[in-house]
Amino acid sequence: MSSNGQSSFNSHYVRDLVCNAGAGASAGAIAATFVCPLDVIKTRLQVHGLPPGRKGSVIITSLQNIARTEGFRGLYRGLSPTILALLPNWAVYFTVYEQLKGLLRTHDGWHQLTTGENMIAAAGAGAATSISTNPLWVVKTRLQTQGMRPDVVPYKSVVSALTRITREEGIRGLYSGILPSLAGISHVAIQFPSYEKIKSYMAKKENTTVDKLSPGNVAIASSISKVIASVMTYPHEVIRSRLQAQGQSKNMKVRYAGVVDCTKKVFQKDGFPGFYRGCATNLLRTTPSAVITFTSYEMIYRFFHRFVPQDNVYPQGYPKTNDLNKPKPEDSDDIKFEKGPMV
Repeated sequence: MSSNGQSSFNSHYVRDLVCNAGAGASAGAIAATFVCPLDVIKTRLQVHGLPPGRKGSVIITSLQNIARTEGFRGLYRGLSPTILALLPNWAVYFTVYEQLKGLLRTHDGWHQLTTGENMIAAAGAGAATSISTNPLWVVKTRLQTQGMRPDVVPYKSVVSALTRITREEGIRGLYSGILPSLAGISHVAIQFPSYEKIKSYMAKKENTTVDKLSPGNVAIASSISKVIASVMTYPHEVIRSRLQAQGQSKNMKVRYAGVVDCTKKVFQKDGFPGFYRGCATNLLRTTPSAVITFTSYEMIYRFFHRFVPQDNVYPQGYPKTNDLNKPKPEDSDDIKFEKGPMV
């Protein structure tokens, strides 16, 4: 590859990375802020189960209890580490994702990735993201559940939580719940191909390309794919939340020895329904969150693409983004999986 070709490649890669990370972080921040109260309720249901003496809707009762005992601020516990985790989350995810796609794509530059290859790229990027951002998700879970635990000294801030966990529990505390988090990679491995497949179907039906679908169609595709992935992979979230929530007090008895022990105890106490505790609340949270994130992402990405400078020269072996989105007769059913946020 010539120096001009290499420079063009780098320019194109950096441009796409900036657009992807910027659009993803912006869309994720918007969605996280909007659904944070439901995220707090979902996490508490996963860790502590149903509230005692409840009457009527679990969601309404939980909102009232939090507002009464912890005030408005209690509804947004854990939002700071969520926002802080978004930027590295997107940076790591898209960097690894693009690299894996490049390795899987053939040298002719026109090879459309298969569903299996897309799943491999999404899973690899998801694993790297989970490992790099897990400490912040542990902090988020602790902050969201500490209001229901008067027996522990509460964390004052994100920095305070990270410092105390490191001092009291070590690296193991920062990476509690990492195994079920890695198991949760199956979520994006299901959600992303489903999302892209639905978009491809809609684009084909309307005789257009996936990058020109209306916000309404993007919203429908994102909601359907999110519901499918959430229902299929939800049990790992219950296990992850319970493992992340324990250990806040050094003198507190550890309830779960690990993933297997936690799984056994959840089943013994609540049976199979225990693995879906908070699932309805989760769907009420994640479905609009996915719609907001994916739709905002697509619109912001298109905005960035119009204003971020682009080098018109592409080296051999790296196809133009517009060319990748053009349907070809021989692969019209292939998934166009060139970009998309992880929710």
